[in-house]
Amino acid sequence: MAEKIIMLSDGRAPPPAIPARLDAPTGLLADALGRPLHDLRISVTDRCNFRCVYCMPKEVFDKDYAYLPHASLLSFEEITRIATLFVAHGVEKLRLTGGEPLLRKNLERLVGMLSALRTPGGRALDITLTTNGSLLAKKAQSLKDAGLSRVTVSLDSLDDATFKRMNDVDFAVADVLAGIDAAHAAGLGPVKINMVVKASMNDQEIVPMARHFKGSPYILRFIEYMDVGASNGWNLAEVIPSAEVARRISAEMPLLPLQANYNGETASRWRYADGGGEIGLISSVTQAFCKDCSRARLSTEGKLYTCLFASRGHDLRALLRDGRSDAEISGAIGALWNVRADRYSETRTINTSGIDEHREKRVEMSYIGG
Repeated sequence: MAEKIIMLSDGRAPPPAIPARLDAPTGLLADALGRPLHDLRISVTDRCNFRCVYCMPKEVFDKDYAYLPHASLLSFEEITRIATLFVAHGVEKLRLTGGEPLLRKNLERLVGMLSALRTPGGRALDITLTTNGSLLAKKAQSLKDAGLSRVTVSLDSLDDATFKRMNDVDFAVADVLAGIDAAHAAGLGPVKINMVVKASMNDQEIVPMARHFKGSPYILRFIEYMDVGASNGWNLAEVIPSAEVARRISAEMPLLPLQANYNGETASRWRYADGGGEIGLISSVTQAFCKDCSRARLSTEGKLYTCLFASRGHDLRALLRDGRSDAEISGAIGALWNVRADRYSETRTINTSGIDEHREKRVEMSYIGG
């Protein structure tokens, strides 16, 4: 079979420049649009055991697909060192992603290393993880014991046929639900459940999902199908707006708006009028939230991306392995964030086919997480 080549990372990405003046971090770093740096998403593997149609479609990520060699991945020690520098700049939340992060061997050891970090004010970090749930039932307790705070689980349908069509590996809904329950029992809550909604694929599951999780300890969140990367064949016509999701649910189970938990929260919050819990709506296509985005992303092989829709990363691994000091790497991170002006979702330009002309240049979600 001919080798498939898509852009997972920008192999030509240079290491970031180290500024001549190395100021000590103040914990108050802001970008060119005044947005602080509060969240770091860390991809620990580019591998996944699902082949979701909106992320890692099987026709691209098939059995012959070449993943990154282990030597290219950041070690746990390298990840912890970079995270320490980000925390000094103001990061208070770390999210472990993939691919599927639970495929990374001995991930509990990394969680333990990260949970030992403290903010400049001495507070513990919020350490979370996003997973497809396939290995969660086995891993939940050990992750909690290592210091993980919470988990978010991807689940796109309660109907086995629909779910298997979306994950494309014949994985059953019941096994994901078992992982969710295990995470809750271990104290990794409140567990959030993410449903990516794609028209004519699983939008018929919106109300059944809401009905199932209403009154439970779990928070269900609906995500608009996004144009991330170049492999998922994204089309605007397949986006179900969050407003439509809310309308369908509220017609059966009335909803009322809630205040955000914090500035920059990606999901708008809604509660059931009868007190049956809450849902979230993530509307990055129809109601962009770039103006409050406080997230940086670290790829599996150590490239820093300042936007989910970025086309170029900055190679922090090169600085680590070239023997640069913490002060030098910290200065490079600060300089990069200072000039950050990304706001792709606000300026998204779509042609008549629903495909952005720059799509093929963007990094894949499976490489830097969601």
